[in-house]
Amino acid sequence: MRFEDCRHSRILKGGYSEDPRIPPLPSSPLPSPPLVLSYKKPRAESMATRFDDVVIKSPTDRRSYRIVHLPNGLCAVLVHDPEIYPDGVDPIGEGVPSPMEEDGAMEDDDDEDEDGDEDDDEYESEGDDKELEDGDEEEEEEEEDGEEDGDGSQLVKKNKKEASPTKKAAAAMCVGMGSFSDPSNAQGLAHFLEHMLFMGSSEFPDENEYDHYLSKHGGSTNAFTETEYTCYYFEVNREYLKGALKRFSQFFISPLVKAEAMEREVMAVDSEFNQVLQSDSCRLLQLHCHTSSVGHPFNRFYWGNKKSLVDAMENGINLREEILKMYAENYHGGIMKLVVIGGEPLDVLQEWVVELFSNIKAGPPLRMSYKFNLPIWKVGKLYRLEAVKDVHILELTWTLPCLHKEYLKKPEDYLAHLLGHEGRGSLLYFLKYKGLASSLSAGVGDEGMRRSSIAYIFVISIYLTDSGLEKFYEVIGFVYQYLKLLRQSTPQEWVFKELQDIGNMEFRFAEEQPQDDYAVDLAENMFFYSEKHIIYGEYAFEQWDPDLIQHALSFFSPENMRIDILSKSFDKQSEAIQYEPWFGSRFIEEDISPSLLKLWGNPPEISPSLHLPLRNDFIPSDFSLRSANLSKILSNTSNPQCIIDQPLMKLWYKVDLTFNVPRANTYFLITVKDGSSSVRNCVLTELFVLLLKDELNEIIYQAGVAKLETSLSFVGDKLELKLYGFNDKLPILLSKILKLSKTFMPNIDRFKVIKEDMERAYRNTNMKPLSHSSYLRLQVLRESFWDVDDKLSCLLNLSLSDLVEFIPSLLSQLYIEGLCHGNLSEEEAINISNIFTNTFPVEPIPAGLRHKERVICLSSGCSLNRSVSVKNELEVNSVVELYFQIEQDVGMEATRLRAITDLFSNIIEEPCFDQLRTKEQLGYVVESGPRMTYRVLGYCFRIQSSKYSSLYLHDRINNFINGLQDLLDCLDDESFQSHRSGLIAEKLEKDPSLTYETGHYWSQIVEKRYLFDMLKVEAEELKTIEKSDVIDWYKKYLRPPSPKCRQLAIHIWGCNTDIKEETKMLNKFGNAVEDINLLKSSSEFYSSLC
Repeated sequence: MRFEDCRHSRILKGGYSEDPRIPPLPSSPLPSPPLVLSYKKPRAESMATRFDDVVIKSPTDRRSYRIVHLPNGLCAVLVHDPEIYPDGVDPIGEGVPSPMEEDGAMEDDDDEDEDGDEDDDEYESEGDDKELEDGDEEEEEEEEDGEEDGDGSQLVKKNKKEASPTKKAAAAMCVGMGSFSDPSNAQGLAHFLEHMLFMGSSEFPDENEYDHYLSKHGGSTNAFTETEYTCYYFEVNREYLKGALKRFSQFFISPLVKAEAMEREVMAVDSEFNQVLQSDSCRLLQLHCHTSSVGHPFNRFYWGNKKSLVDAMENGINLREEILKMYAENYHGGIMKLVVIGGEPLDVLQEWVVELFSNIKAGPPLRMSYKFNLPIWKVGKLYRLEAVKDVHILELTWTLPCLHKEYLKKPEDYLAHLLGHEGRGSLLYFLKYKGLASSLSAGVGDEGMRRSSIAYIFVISIYLTDSGLEKFYEVIGFVYQYLKLLRQSTPQEWVFKELQDIGNMEFRFAEEQPQDDYAVDLAENMFFYSEKHIIYGEYAFEQWDPDLIQHALSFFSPENMRIDILSKSFDKQSEAIQYEPWFGSRFIEEDISPSLLKLWGNPPEISPSLHLPLRNDFIPSDFSLRSANLSKILSNTSNPQCIIDQPLMKLWYKVDLTFNVPRANTYFLITVKDGSSSVRNCVLTELFVLLLKDELNEIIYQAGVAKLETSLSFVGDKLELKLYGFNDKLPILLSKILKLSKTFMPNIDRFKVIKEDMERAYRNTNMKPLSHSSYLRLQVLRESFWDVDDKLSCLLNLSLSDLVEFIPSLLSQLYIEGLCHGNLSEEEAINISNIFTNTFPVEPIPAGLRHKERVICLSSGCSLNRSVSVKNELEVNSVVELYFQIEQDVGMEATRLRAITDLFSNIIEEPCFDQLRTKEQLGYVVESGPRMTYRVLGYCFRIQSSKYSSLYLHDRINNFINGLQDLLDCLDDESFQSHRSGLIAEKLEKDPSLTYETGHYWSQIVEKRYLFDMLKVEAEELKTIEKSDVIDWYKKYLRPPSPKCRQLAIHIWGCNTDIKEETKMLNKFGNAVEDINLLKSSSEFYSSLC
């Protein structure tokens, strides 16, 4: 179970005011005495043992790896990445600052006005349809932090040769202790300890020192607590790796664990828990914990919240002493795995690690082995859990022995591949044919409770239809028919060989990740794989062991099965209702009939429709690189080129010369006829897309198994088709998809099922306050926006004949714009375009008749607000989203305006977070940054809080904005230069993989800007921007009474809000938008650009 703490630079550690309901912590001197561990100073680097050329890596991996063992037991993996310093390390100029320089720079970090935190330079592209995919996890805007160097100009070379793109440095430390170690009388303590390590150390006592150092130098940090380990990690600009490591290492040597900080962090943990309080997946997981055997490590509340920690204190537990005890007993070198990724030579990285981490207390090596004779759950039980969303999920769970040591054989993955297959003959294919299910997943999850040293928990999760819910016992019977088929068929070596080929192929041509993610993966892998396999282990299918597969299969018995049904259809009047104490979820425990268990254990027959999958024809065999045959002239082309521009199709093309992998990404935007011209057409188009995906699923799934993925969605008013992965069979897949799409007509059975799914998706839209606020903002801004309630009403009245009549018209005229990027020749790209035009030889939609998306032009000096209650009546969180409209992104000044907006965000984001979250403790989510809505630039502040009303949050944002004048005026030239150079470095940073690079190109095509080197252009423009430009921007667009200060506020009222009182105060925040159609009918709109 992973608790990812939001410390991604702009969401750093939380600070909360003292809550009068929290009893005071035991008194202690202030500051609290630090936890100082005794150690002996290392005499020399020779004390460490090292091993080069041990780690098995991909042939395409240019990085060097070294394993280092310190005398204290710590094991480190050092990674030299030559692309961090592609032009070589220069210790005098652009290289590594000396320790004295780093510590000297630290003195300036205490100046609050110089806090810097970089926003993303990738503007948010916004649409209204993604809310349909509103999953259990909060939707987060992924933003990369900018880079800063010490000098402010060093990263921008001024010689004639353009500087090579660089990468950041990173590190991660995994400590082999997690939530399984929580004492029963202080649940959530391991998670709480993780929070506290960020709150200062003996050497760096300032609570914000580590976070501040990283944010000043283009970095970010985060941490998470698993069941058996806790992981801390960061990334930072390349020059500042050692300075970051100095501060990071003190987490594990001398944390202060201040009593006064603990009081605030209890509230931070509680606020974090409130973010998942209405999550169905988290509620189900906690029900698994609550109903497990008393005394078992699963029988815990791993999150922790104010109640669990305050209860411990009220019961006489000295929380600080418990944390110090947990730290002293578990935070030692023997159970620590460190990864450091830098551009310096391995010898230098080793010298740093020995110097900085040898002082960690020594300890014995990790032994991940919990031995319990207790069964985890009661036998023969069914649990019905009331859902927050409108879903019907059947979850079947079996307990397997720990299989950590069998990673070269992967019996659980072999079984997951077959049980979770979606092709003809599979369990899902059969259940869909019978109208009982819409989707299925199977396997052992990656989270700690599912994959621990105690047991592997294998789960089959089935999304049921209404009919499937009524017949769920039959569904379980069909599962056991398939299990019996697997036993009778015996393990098939050809299936294992396919998985082996796919794993080897992925390993050989692995795409890089962001540096901090890669550091975390390697650190985690050291707990599960041998040192030589820390990269290869997750891909490896090395040893065929049919006996082990049969042994694993023997655990899939009814007597070893747990059944959970998560559904909105719940008997609220039942006298058997129980309450899970932490989430307050209602559930019912039932006995399963012994006769049913017996029947499932040996089904009398196996349906002839169930059989093993066919061999996979999409596994590639050609891995040759097209770049090897390019002429020098063509190889100098750095951006996509338009190679086809016809009335029906426009195609952009770029061969990959950077990553040199046999992969390609082919993306297409398909404008259909009248696809979104009315709410009825919009719903019919969505229905067509979902039914088409359902029909294509068998083909798409097989290709996906072979790592050739497909995405088909309805975005705004267009269909978006993406094929991406290994390029060998890509044209074959595209041809199959388009041919089937051309002739497709839905049948009544699938129509009923997909329509039911769609109704459920509409009902689940906007269940989360953050998604709801973005939805409402876009509803006001976009001229054409069909409300989800209207779509649901329309859908309920649609029939199959309506759709059958609509499809020919929808596809009668098309316009296609696409991008082919990667390991494809120009001839192959043209052939791909021909597949489209040959399959759909239809009339092109004239440019004048294509849908034009327009955005409202807010009137001069206007201040609007729109307020609604949360959709889920039990949702405690309120949200305010304050949007300022800037200008349309067009014309000669557009680049400069984007650059200034980014730089403003870079300067104020850290102070914004520090003031509104750390100091005022308004809520767990505090965000600010640019928004790009169909080529209209805006700037947004957003807070989500379970404690304060949206009006109060709005007032505090206004107060912060009004105070920015002083912050900007006091920003000295050196600090301004630091922010500017850091943002320039961010924009020039190398993309980690082909997928990231394609994403940048595709956003330019979707927005019809076609400025493929936009980041470089903006970086160049930034050199000319001065502080006065930023101040002028701020005064013009964010400060009344400027006519260009145009505001739209969205207020989402949590369930505890006093709505009558809030309504009385609304006029303080501008004019209420009560009738959106009336507002739009009386407003002007920007011209359409995309």
